[in-house]
Amino acid sequence: MTTRRITVLLVDDDPEIAQAVANFLSPERFRVEVVGDGALVLSTVRHVQPDVILLDVHLPSISGLDLLKEIKATAASIPVIIVSGHVSTDNAIEAMKQGAFEYVTKPFRLATLEQTIIRACGRAAGPFPRDDEDVVPADGQIIGKSPEIVAVAKMIGQVADADAPVLLMGESGTGKELVARAIHRNSRRAGATFCSVSCAASNEDFLEAELFGGIGGSERGRPGRAGKLEEATGGTVFLDEIADLSLLVQSRLFRVLDDNLIEHPGTHETIHTNVRIIAATSQSLVDLMKEGRFRVDLFYKLKVVSLFLPPLRERKADIRLLSDYFIRKYSRLAHRPPKPLAARAYDQLLRYHWPGNVRELENAIHTAVVLAREAELIPEDFPMLADVRQAVPPDLDKMHGDYCDLFRRTLRPAFEQMVGNSEGRIYTELTAALDEALVEAALEATQNNQVRAAQLLGISRNTLRERMRRFSMVAS
Repeated sequence: MTTRRITVLLVDDDPEIAQAVANFLSPERFRVEVVGDGALVLSTVRHVQPDVILLDVHLPSISGLDLLKEIKATAASIPVIIVSGHVSTDNAIEAMKQGAFEYVTKPFRLATLEQTIIRACGRAAGPFPRDDEDVVPADGQIIGKSPEIVAVAKMIGQVADADAPVLLMGESGTGKELVARAIHRNSRRAGATFCSVSCAASNEDFLEAELFGGIGGSERGRPGRAGKLEEATGGTVFLDEIADLSLLVQSRLFRVLDDNLIEHPGTHETIHTNVRIIAATSQSLVDLMKEGRFRVDLFYKLKVVSLFLPPLRERKADIRLLSDYFIRKYSRLAHRPPKPLAARAYDQLLRYHWPGNVRELENAIHTAVVLAREAELIPEDFPMLADVRQAVPPDLDKMHGDYCDLFRRTLRPAFEQMVGNSEGRIYTELTAALDEALVEAALEATQNNQVRAAQLLGISRNTLRERMRRFSMVAS
C-alpha cells in the first residue's frame, strides 16, 4: 500500500534556503511547493491545499506573523511552522498565540525540520530533538537566546488565551513574575488589572485580608474592604510563593478556583469574581502535600498548566544578552554612558554558578555599573566572582593555540564509553563532531553571518557552506 505524499508549502524569499529544504525532503515522501512572495500565499493555499506550511517571518511584502493570522482565518486546520533567523521572544510568544504549530529558528538541521513537518501532519516520526532551537535578544522584558528560554516563550504564547490557572515552578530569581506578566499581557485580560501578591513570610490575617478583603465597617452594615481577588475581577492575580499559604487560606483559595466565589472575612456575604490565578513556587508542592502542608485539591486546581523556569546556570547562553540589557538599563538610570563588559569578566560570569539566578545577575551588573572605575566592567567589579578568580580553569591565553590539554581533560572521562559505543569509528566520528560544533558556534557567535563566521574559523565562505551542506544545516 502506497502512503500519500505530504504536501509542503514553503514560503521563503531566499531561493538558496528554499532549494536546500526542497532537495533534502525526499520526493518519495514529500511534495514541496515554493512561494517567495507573501502576497501569493493565500491563493496558493487554495490551489495547492498543502498538508503543512513552512512560513518565514521576514518576507518582502508582508510580515510572516501577519500572514499567519490571515492563514489561520481562512485555513485554520493547516498546521503552520514559523521559521526565522532574526527573532525575539515576543515573536515566539505571538507566533504560538496565533496558532503556529511550532517555532523554529535558524540555523536549524534539516533532519529536525523534517521531523517537525511529520509531527505537524500527525504521522509517527520517533523522538524529536529540541537542542537546535535558538532565539536572539528581545526588545521586551523576556530576554534570551537559549533553547530553554525560547521554550518558555512558546509556552506563554500557547497558554495566554487559554484562561486556565497556571503554576510556575523554578528557583527564586528565575523570573516567574516576569512570565506571569507576559501571560497576562498576551491574554484577553490584558486590558484589565494585574495584581501581584507575595505569600512569603506574611501574617496569615494580613494575607487573608489582602486576598479576600477586610471587615472594615461591617458592624455598621457597611461592606468590608475589597481584596485583590475582587479588585482584579476580569484580570489576573499572581500569587508568588504560594507554598507559604496557610491551610486555612489555601481552603478559601480553592473555593475561588472551584466556583469563583469570595466570602468576605467576618461576614456571610459572597461575591462572584472572574479572575485568573497564576501561582508560583520555588518549593516542591509534591513534597509539601506528602507532609500535609499543601492541599491536594488546590494543587490540581492550580496545575492545569504548569511551566518550569530553568535556573540561569542551565541557560548560560543568555548571560551575554542579559548582561548587555542590564548594563544599558542601569547606565541610563545612573546618567552615564554604558561601559562594555570586559572579555575576562564575561568569561568569569559564565563560570559562576548563579545561586540567585537572573535576579543575582541583575544586582551584580547594577553594582558594577555604579562602582566601576575602568573603561570596561572588569572581574574586580563583581565581588561574588572572587571564588571563580581563585579557581584554576584552563588558561587559553597560555596555551598559545595548543589546545591538546583542554581536549585531553574533556575526552579522558568519557573515552571508555566512547570505545564501547563507537570502536573503530572514534576518530572519524569525533573529528566530524568537532567540525560540526565549530561551525555551529561560529554561526551563533556571528548571528548567522556566514562571511564573518568563515573569517572566525579561518576558512573560506565556500568551505563553510560546504560544511553546512554536509551537516544539513540551514542558516539565513
